[in-house]
Amino acid sequence: MKALVMSKEQGNVLIQEYDLFRMKPGDTIADVQKQFTHTVNHLIGLGKVFDKEELNIKILQHFRNKILTTLTTAALFKKLKEHELEINRSNEQEHGERKQKRMTLKSIVQKEDSDDECSSSYSETETLTLLTQKFSKFLKKKEMIKVNHQKV
Repeated sequence: MKALVMSKEQGNVLIQEYDLFRMKPGDTIADVQKQFTHTVNHLIGLGKVFDKEELNIKILQHFRNKILTTLTTAALFKKLKEHELEINRSNEQEHGERKQKRMTLKSIVQKEDSDDECSSSYSETETLTLLTQKFSKFLKKKEMIKVNHQKV
């Protein structure tokens, strides 16, 4: 029971750290990331569930004031345009890779299809022949049974 109480106390402290998350003077982005990750990972360990969006908003809210007070409107739009260009480049690159993979896959499938044409038509012929033979045997047996019934 005491371990459970400790966990609740620790959880309360960690939730408070999360709620009051701030960058201290002199901290680098890496320091802030380490502190934030440490707090979040411990809360997750205690059963707290976070959405990716929730965590991102928490970080952005923290830096919003710093960004808004240090950047001019023109500089902010410039950063947003750079970000948009980077996303577009990334999407185009990803689309090009997918298109290239599809073309490679298509050529492999076409090659396999041409190799399999002979073997698949051969196996279809074999299957048809086997089926015909079995059906013929079935009919012969049926006739034999019919003939035997008529004799009796």
